[in-house]
Amino acid sequence: MYPEIFSSNTFTLLAEAEVGKHFYWSIGGALVHGQVLVVIWFVVSILIILSLLGTANAERIPHGFQNFMESAVDFVTDIAKDQLGESFYKEWIPFIGTLFFFIFGCNWAGAVIPWKLIELPEGELAAPTNDINTTVALALLTSFAYFYAGLSKKGLGYFKRYIQPIPLLLPINILEDFTKPLSLSFRLFGNVLADELTVSVLTSLVPLVIPLPIMLLGIFAGSVQALIFSTLAAAYIAEALE
Repeated sequence: MYPEIFSSNTFTLLAEAEVGKHFYWSIGGALVHGQVLVVIWFVVSILIILSLLGTANAERIPHGFQNFMESAVDFVTDIAKDQLGESFYKEWIPFIGTLFFFIFGCNWAGAVIPWKLIELPEGELAAPTNDINTTVALALLTSFAYFYAGLSKKGLGYFKRYIQPIPLLLPINILEDFTKPLSLSFRLFGNVLADELTVSVLTSLVPLVIPLPIMLLGIFAGSVQALIFSTLAAAYIAEALE
């Protein structure tokens, strides 16, 4: 009885933590933001299609679209190599690359595609990264990743870092593991949400031509946010491996 009441109250509290109205789906007794999942599936589908096109009929000397895709992979490889070093970067390229391309795709989908033309019963389609649940999930994945990295290399000895350089710093070192995902999630969420709100307000107040520079700035800022998130994720993993 009591666990059911607690579970119900928990889902209610989570549902109330929102910005704006949302189109809810009930999946397995949990309420999820349907409009966020729709855009996520769209972004993931685009990434898969681009990956398939980039690897179809691959040649030893890349040309055309294959060359573009390999350049994109080289870019995220450089992010991992710069932060993790020659010894560890290869095994973390898939994780760092997935973070970068997913956030990049979500931010661009919100900035470029006119989702507001598609009407929903409640809420509206937008960048998944303007939903705090998405950014928190990405930040928690990053936290799990650097804990896994540290434990896989050092075992339980990884936890010695909490009492270094002196045991007096134990509370601060523990607090740091909570502030990392908080800063990652709220930085990404705040920047994307602020950009979309700015464009929406300007579009409603002035003709379309005026908000265009802000929209271009939002596209640039979305790209930078993807770079910052993936770079910090790689830096946290590198810190755990030291």
